[in-house]
Amino acid sequence: MSTAEMFSLKGKVAFISGASSGIGLHLAGVLAEAGAAVALAARRRDKLDTAVAELSRDGHKACAVQLDVADAASVAPAFDAAEKALGAGVDVLVNNAGVVYLKRFVDQDPAEVAQLFATNLQGAFLVGQEAARRMARRGSGAIINVASVAGLRAAGFLSSYGASKAALLSLSQVMALELAAKGVRVNAICPGNIETDMHGAFSGMEEALLKRIPQRRFGKPEDLDGAILLLASDAGRYITGATLTVDGGQSLSWM
Repeated sequence: MSTAEMFSLKGKVAFISGASSGIGLHLAGVLAEAGAAVALAARRRDKLDTAVAELSRDGHKACAVQLDVADAASVAPAFDAAEKALGAGVDVLVNNAGVVYLKRFVDQDPAEVAQLFATNLQGAFLVGQEAARRMARRGSGAIINVASVAGLRAAGFLSSYGASKAALLSLSQVMALELAAKGVRVNAICPGNIETDMHGAFSGMEEALLKRIPQRRFGKPEDLDGAILLLASDAGRYITGATLTVDGGQSLSWM
């Protein structure tokens, strides 16, 4: 098998949650470019339809799927819709949906915290569980949970977000342990500060944040391309239970 073939996703179906914008939308395009048929899942159907139309114009097979990861009842129907539209079961899941609230621990609103955990942790659990069941029945699959460097090291103003991502990393390892014998690989990626709409929450803090990044720049969505292709493709066939950090060295120089 050539190097190009190892990283190819031709003939595969990928399901990306939180795909209406930011990292999820970008990674959907990356997986499509690698040959996968892609299901873009999120709550904002109008944005999904626009993204799917653009991918289709570029010659890719794609569909839009309505999904609220915090609503357990919407998860299985979303996978059913994706499989029907794309004509095959999901081979790759990118568990990406997430929200962030930037507040001091003592000022965090309980309702916001509950919604954050419902999306970042419970949502990832529910979507991962549904994908895992389907993949295990077929005997193969790759699940990639999108966590954060905030789940590796303490960061001010990110108590609930960091806690949710740390829990997601623990969940990823247990999933990997239990699913390995079923042919399903589970890994996590930990992006640093990536320039997306979500990064706008850190407005006014850019200079201080840059001082904590050894490469002295914020990441761009395309900086995640290599990591996602490695973990989604046959190039990563012997990688499971791993956490791949993509942060310009931020987690090495946190303070």
